[in-house]
Amino acid sequence: MRVELPPERLNFVNRDEEQDRALRAVTGWRSRSRPPVLGLRAPTGLGKTELAVRIARNLCDRFSFTDVLSVDLDDFRVGGAVDPGDVLSRLLTSLDVASDRVEHQFAARCAQYRRRTSDAKLILLLDNVRYASDVVPLLPASGDSVVIVTSHGPLHEFEAGAVVDLPLLPLDERAATELLELIVQDRRLAADPEAVRAVVRLCDGLPAALHVAGQLVRAQRMRPLSRLLAEFQAELDEKGVSEVEHLWDTAYAELSRPAALLYRLLPHHPGETFTLHSATALSGLGAEDCQDALEELNRAGLLDLRLLSLTEAGQMRLLGPLRAHALRRSRRETTDDEVAEAQTRLLRWFVRQAQLADRFAAGRRLTVVDLLDPVPGVPDAPLEDPKATEDERVRAQRAERAAHWLDEERHVLFACSRLAHARGMDTEVVALSEPMWTHALDHPHQSEAMKVFRRAVDSAVRHAGNASWLVRTRCQLARQLWESEELDEAQVQIDRAMAAVDLLGHSDQERKLAASAVEHRGMLKGARGDWSAALADFAGSRDMHRAIGNTYGVLLQTYRMGEASAKADDLETARDLLSEAHAGFVAQERERLIGRSAFLLAGVLHRLGRTGEARELYEGALGRADRRRAGFDLARVHDALAELDTAEGHLSAAEAHRTTARTLRRRDGLV
Repeated sequence: MRVELPPERLNFVNRDEEQDRALRAVTGWRSRSRPPVLGLRAPTGLGKTELAVRIARNLCDRFSFTDVLSVDLDDFRVGGAVDPGDVLSRLLTSLDVASDRVEHQFAARCAQYRRRTSDAKLILLLDNVRYASDVVPLLPASGDSVVIVTSHGPLHEFEAGAVVDLPLLPLDERAATELLELIVQDRRLAADPEAVRAVVRLCDGLPAALHVAGQLVRAQRMRPLSRLLAEFQAELDEKGVSEVEHLWDTAYAELSRPAALLYRLLPHHPGETFTLHSATALSGLGAEDCQDALEELNRAGLLDLRLLSLTEAGQMRLLGPLRAHALRRSRRETTDDEVAEAQTRLLRWFVRQAQLADRFAAGRRLTVVDLLDPVPGVPDAPLEDPKATEDERVRAQRAERAAHWLDEERHVLFACSRLAHARGMDTEVVALSEPMWTHALDHPHQSEAMKVFRRAVDSAVRHAGNASWLVRTRCQLARQLWESEELDEAQVQIDRAMAAVDLLGHSDQERKLAASAVEHRGMLKGARGDWSAALADFAGSRDMHRAIGNTYGVLLQTYRMGEASAKADDLETARDLLSEAHAGFVAQERERLIGRSAFLLAGVLHRLGRTGEARELYEGALGRADRRRAGFDLARVHDALAELDTAEGHLSAAEAHRTTARTLRRRDGLV
């Protein structure tokens, strides 16, 4: 038996599902003249060749194959192309055809290969395949044979069903930790699990990177793992993953100019993830050219487009070691001015998208930065204005989609805020704080959101020429502070906001802003438990809104007054005020405030003994909070329903609601 396989790697974990699928595919194959083709695909560094070798050996152990042949097509690649005739010559030689007996013409050589393999029971491993056209002439003419193909991406040229697709994802944290432990076999890992997790995160699920980390740990027997962490980070950043660095360099060298440009710029994208639209903004390529570049990076094994399907926003990312490789190429070939231009373009695009998502999710409201102009050549994110349709169901779906966009892109928006502030782009920093305010209302107590609002205040102060910015940003920060029980610092921000109110002019916008500042002052008084003083501020703010004909502002303060009345145990007044506000929010289609006013009104009705009406309102609020993915609102509605069920004797239902509320709070870090 001829076996042209390298020795198996000693340390190997996971991939059991892929091996089982391969075995089932071979066992169930029924064709007499065509072999099954097992396609292992993944970016370079995820261990697809190693897995292919392991599958080949496992098949040898189970079935009576006569030969196992292995060919790396990269060894035959010239200028990016493979001549299948050269590969056929190599295979025929392995099948005991003398080199001087190999047919000269390609068609004759193909026929010779088919005759030689028509009764064969062989395994053929084809490594580093790029195109199906490279594989088809090499298929043995026997259904008793098996072909294992490794590639960076899917081989779309194969007809449907011709390949058993076995995609490899990065190792999850558990499997990656297990592999590192097998490689190192050192007590230091058990003694410092936090450092182990940090190493695993740096490797980002790439077995090749884990082997580099393991070698470093084994070579430094005396140092604690925490001390080696910085050294490993520097190794990845400066030298890369030794096993695959030359492969990544080769793949990069073969990229077209647009794809190479995009690859060099992607590590400068704020946040870990990007989308087609944000990559287009970053690169300055047109949308179609950017699509082509992303596809090219996927085929080259420098990007994994399979992650596209995991999020609604179509987010992608470079695996950590690949991101470091792209950054090394960027440092060599991209100027600081090119990076600055790309990031500025991207930041302005993201600000505009966040402004649109905010408007679509929360409705038009008071803002202190106008909507930014479109970025030339870059389409907006696929969000639609709910107001552009008369269909209520479609309007709700569009608003929900916009809220989801803010949620999915929040980490990128946080990073955009950091980058814009560092680049002195004060308008963009303040503008970003407004949609993040909408997000924070549904997802409170996020430390990154607090930093967004602190940076916005800093930018407003640094800019120094816009009183509206000072009022707005200080009020936003104050609310985050008192919700985190930092009441004294919140008071400082409110006092400074009220001082800036004196600098405002007399336009309707500035008068709305002044009324908003009074509202926030009242909310802080409520947070301190002084609800009678809060009620006075809300009433004063409502009068200010009425004076300029701002219906929404009047409704919002009516809602606040209803909340204050409920806290002061004036339930009849609270019911009337909250009923009025709730009806107004429904008429204006203010999704969040419909749910929140329903929640408060339900609580008042429950206390008044009108439990049937209360339950109906709670359930409506629950549905709206669920559509917005608002964990804070969801948890408190479940708590309220648990209280209602307990009062009515439905104890199992009450416990189910409490369990759900606890789960939501743990998930969102609200415990």
